[in-house]
Amino acid sequence: MSLLTPIRQARPRADRRSALWHADWVLVIGVLALSAIGSLLIWSATYRRTSLTDGNEYEFLVRHALNFVIGLVLAIGAALTDHRRVRILAPVLYAASVLGLILVLVPGVGAVINGSRSWIQLPWMSVQPSEFAKLAVIVGMALLIAEKGETNHRENARTIDIAQAIAVAAVPVLLVMLQPDLGTVMVLGSIMFGIVAVSGVPKRWMLGIVTAATLIGALAIQLNVLKEYQLARFTAFADPSQDPQGIGYNVNQARIAIGNGGVFGQGLFHGSQTQNAFVPEQHTDFVFTVAGEELGLIGAGAIIFLFALILWRGLRIAVNARDAFGRLVATGVVCWFAFQAFENIGMTLGIMPVTGLPLPFVSYGGSSMFAGLLAVGLLQNIHLRSHQV
Repeated sequence: MSLLTPIRQARPRADRRSALWHADWVLVIGVLALSAIGSLLIWSATYRRTSLTDGNEYEFLVRHALNFVIGLVLAIGAALTDHRRVRILAPVLYAASVLGLILVLVPGVGAVINGSRSWIQLPWMSVQPSEFAKLAVIVGMALLIAEKGETNHRENARTIDIAQAIAVAAVPVLLVMLQPDLGTVMVLGSIMFGIVAVSGVPKRWMLGIVTAATLIGALAIQLNVLKEYQLARFTAFADPSQDPQGIGYNVNQARIAIGNGGVFGQGLFHGSQTQNAFVPEQHTDFVFTVAGEELGLIGAGAIIFLFALILWRGLRIAVNARDAFGRLVATGVVCWFAFQAFENIGMTLGIMPVTGLPLPFVSYGGSSMFAGLLAVGLLQNIHLRSHQV
């Protein structure tokens, strides 16, 4: 049976209890716990670095907390929005995301940070449109596949439906590749793969997507779309010892930091690698190394457990969703969080290439936090709808 087929009717409510009562509180607690841990790790990684804080040791702690509060407001709004309006707003979100990705590529508008033109610099903050592109691809593909299935009264998506959905997703993917932001392209690819996988198409589509992704990657290398440092990261992943003071420096220092932690860690604010700033970008891309060094195996394991908890609740929401749109959106969000968490943690351990992806809810970054919490709000929206009569 395809996930496009309704699997059961929603449970009737015994009374008119509020949406607050029916929220998936396990999911909420998991996200809150990750964000709280992230605040402490970011604080530890930055409070001594005056080049970042200008002497204010609470600078990034306050910023991260503020980002979370703003993101929480967005999540609540997404959770309480009528599901019909969510469908109406999906094309608006997609169009706004594509526009943002185009503006990033315009000289004088897009800002280059760490080699990628991925940010729009505003007077009060930087916005990274590619973070919202993840959400846009999810709702865009889900809406198109669901609408086609409902209109034609089909249980499984047709080949033409999947082709159109992939075409919708391909626009943001190509724009992100031009920045170039290889990590986000990989996340978008995992989202597309997951949504197509549960849409009821033949298995040959999965093989076709993997083959196409491989060919596109090879073509991008041949056309020099990817920067030299991005290609070097892959060779450093294969052999970190080839340039320990250059491209392999981040990975080597990250592994040393995590190895220093042992089982119980060196204590928050006491990690030698962290407090001496040996690991670059430690409050963003390499925040997991702070957990490994200062909180040890137990603290790092707790972060992995919380992600597993969030993914479990997301899958549960997908299975119990009332309609195809909800199931596809929930599946896309789960694929996003799963791949990005695995890639971020994996690159700190040296089992995945360095791509510059943040750890959801833990790494510092406003755009990442806003997009992630909006996705959680959509999961709650789908969950709440499954409890409506």
